[in-house]
Amino acid sequence: MRIGVLALQGAFIEHIRMLESLGAETFEIRNISDLKERPDGLILPGGESTVMSKLLQDLGLYEKLRSLILSGTPVMGTCAGLILLAKYVEGGRPSLATMDITAVRNAYGRQLGSFETYAPFADTGDIQMTFIRAPVITAPGKNVVVLAQVDGNIVAAREENQLVLSFHPELGKDPAVHRYFINMISGNA
Repeated sequence: MRIGVLALQGAFIEHIRMLESLGAETFEIRNISDLKERPDGLILPGGESTVMSKLLQDLGLYEKLRSLILSGTPVMGTCAGLILLAKYVEGGRPSLATMDITAVRNAYGRQLGSFETYAPFADTGDIQMTFIRAPVITAPGKNVVVLAQVDGNIVAAREENQLVLSFHPELGKDPAVHRYFINMISGNA
């Protein structure tokens, strides 16, 4: 299993370490030549969604990534990655726009509004969730399955091959979310 991690900014190294601890092979995506071979999965990490969207265009990655996702390649978007995948963004412009969700950027406020909590995720029980200038999902489409909520806000969801999270699972020690994603790729989730 080969998983490509978008390595333009954000906590991509932490995603790589978590995936490799679970036995997955990873590679960094920095330019179009990194996508010569079709990956088994993709991760769009946190960072600044506006900057990431511009870099995807400038580096020629936008069309290729969008095409991979629309053709069924499993993708996990965390924080800014969630915003990149959202078809609708309140107060902003959609980017890849592949997942039928409405996202609200910085729903928990600025950096000072960052926090950590434990809450149930999918069928795995309570997991650590680290929120940093996190978005939330306000309107999931009819085929979107809500996987986690915190204080009534949707913070994790899935639509077919797409998994999005408001929080940063790569910053904790629990590999449950990355294991869930690996199971998505292998068809077991």
